[in-house]
Amino acid sequence: MTCFRLLRAALVAACLAPLLAHAQPAPPPLAAFFANPEFSGALLSPEARYLAVKVAGANKRERLAVVNLLDNSIKIVAQFSDVDVGDIEWVNEERLILNTRDRQTAPGDLRYGPGLFAVNRDGSAFRQLAARSAEPILSTSIYRLLPWHTYLTGQRGAQNSNAVYVRSTVYASTGEAEYQSLRQLDTLTGRSTSVKPPGKVQRWLLDQHGEPRLAVTRERNIESVLYREPEGGAWRQLAQFDAYFGGPDAFTPLSFGPDGTLYVSARLGNDTLSVHAYDLASKRIAPTPIISLDGYDFSGNLIVRQDKLLGVRHLSDALATRWFDPAMVATQARIDALLPSTINLVSLAARPATPFMLVTSYSDRQPGKFLLFNSDTGQLSIIGETQPHIQPAQMSEQQLLRYKARDGLNIPAWLTVPKNGTGKQLPMVVLVHGGPYVRGSSWQWDAQVQFLASRGYAVLQPEFRGSTGFGSKHFRAGWKQWGLKMQDDIADGARWAIAEGVADPRRICIAGASYGGYAALMGLVNDPDLYRCAIDWVGVTDINLLYSGHWSFKSDLGDDWKQYGMPELIGDRAANTAQFQATSPIAQAARITQPLLLAYGAADMRVPLYHGKQFYAAVKQHNGDVEWVVYDEEGHGWTLPQNRIDFWGRVEKFLDRNIGKDSASAKKE
Repeated sequence: MTCFRLLRAALVAACLAPLLAHAQPAPPPLAAFFANPEFSGALLSPEARYLAVKVAGANKRERLAVVNLLDNSIKIVAQFSDVDVGDIEWVNEERLILNTRDRQTAPGDLRYGPGLFAVNRDGSAFRQLAARSAEPILSTSIYRLLPWHTYLTGQRGAQNSNAVYVRSTVYASTGEAEYQSLRQLDTLTGRSTSVKPPGKVQRWLLDQHGEPRLAVTRERNIESVLYREPEGGAWRQLAQFDAYFGGPDAFTPLSFGPDGTLYVSARLGNDTLSVHAYDLASKRIAPTPIISLDGYDFSGNLIVRQDKLLGVRHLSDALATRWFDPAMVATQARIDALLPSTINLVSLAARPATPFMLVTSYSDRQPGKFLLFNSDTGQLSIIGETQPHIQPAQMSEQQLLRYKARDGLNIPAWLTVPKNGTGKQLPMVVLVHGGPYVRGSSWQWDAQVQFLASRGYAVLQPEFRGSTGFGSKHFRAGWKQWGLKMQDDIADGARWAIAEGVADPRRICIAGASYGGYAALMGLVNDPDLYRCAIDWVGVTDINLLYSGHWSFKSDLGDDWKQYGMPELIGDRAANTAQFQATSPIAQAARITQPLLLAYGAADMRVPLYHGKQFYAAVKQHNGDVEWVVYDEEGHGWTLPQNRIDFWGRVEKFLDRNIGKDSASAKKE
């Protein structure tokens, strides 16, 4: 195959270019880290004859293009003047379905939903299928547009007709999302029919034929898994358990194998989650796992193509693929030999009729690249790069380590040390992940971490107790430990770095967003001798406010979560009153005298602005070194590149002043 270069600014594209070594540029500026990705994805058609890609037009809006892999021709098939092409799915070999997203508008200014549209690969038969707003829209069809809250399922489907399944969020009178309905939609005519649900479905799962076969419902805190019989369509219950805490028999449905076998993730009395087959007739989980990971909960998906289970993609310290198919084992080895220093994730078409495979390649120092592999010729060619202005040679290595907490618990953590630094006695940022009941990171390129390292800071990212992905014991050890043992784990990580000689004990700053912002503030309360300063963006400032909210704004935390989940995982308002007071940054604000950078989004629905405003009002009475910024249009994080660049520019100056090159400690050296 001749090479063709894809998708630069004006789609001046002829052929995919071979991999080239880059010249060494100057150290990357802020925009190189925090601008929107220049290339955001590619998707093979079911038979791998075509490649769907998104490319920026003259107005910087992302358009949908289709590349004919047999003759290298490229055609723009969908574009909008006021919005970007968003998610894409192949309906069949000739037709695609897509939604939109607005990458130039922050959440507070959004006025439209994603909509749904379909188009043929040659640009013909373009049709709107779902509205982008609640306003009435005249339609040229006898079928009305589906409502604005209609979405793609994110599942491949059969890809052998003009029909797909789509989901629609149904809202309660309170405005809270209540359940998901499912419809089969003809993408040519716009006609749709609903699937009868077995209850308030939170999740639908399609089977190996692309038909709805499983539903997970929820009533209050009780989750039920139901199976739809192939003959007659009747629903029967497979299992029922607590939605938040599971139980000994709890499992999560993953996908159906090519023979109809249901695969699930479950613990079966073990500390970590593994993948098992599930017997639909006896309603039992097979005791022998098909894959288990030492020290990690399974997180990933099965790879099924051409009626065969080829392998499993999973996350341990990094993403990897365990191939069961010998041919794919050999193919992976060929690709890895061509790209020896990166993780190389191979994506296959559903029923390939050509030798083309899509490869996503990245490392801790290299942002994502998309490449095409021809298994006949062995040629590997680049399609696009997410951050082409980042040079891996300038980036820093990330390593996973483990240290002991004061009570003996092993704490995984990610350490990134500046490439050009000495590796000893460095200014350090302890970067705390949000959630908190999520996994914080994995081995990959991280814009925030690499930016800090490029400016000379070591970065420590603790997977403190309560973080998920490292087994049940590690997760449950964090229950009701906000500001307590979870906070100790973070401080113990900083002290470990001091003892190892990595961190300068006079120059450590703690930072984070959401729960990480809460931990940054509580770090100054609990360990004022350890942290020189703190950075909190969109951070929780009081646990009681998570429950009660404020008259000015309602958060998007669900009522069931507040009633059934939060009392057990975070704490009960009645039983833990004293604990909430002691671990409230607002209540303890007078104890915080170190320099602070606080940033919030006025349109945040997860941690509304009143969290930041009330804390700022309390802390500034006793602390004269507090920088406060509000991004009026932003939500729970920074959507717009200009806001990301502005915020991280503030971070750079704040750190330089307090623990960096302009700090008093640095000047004494």
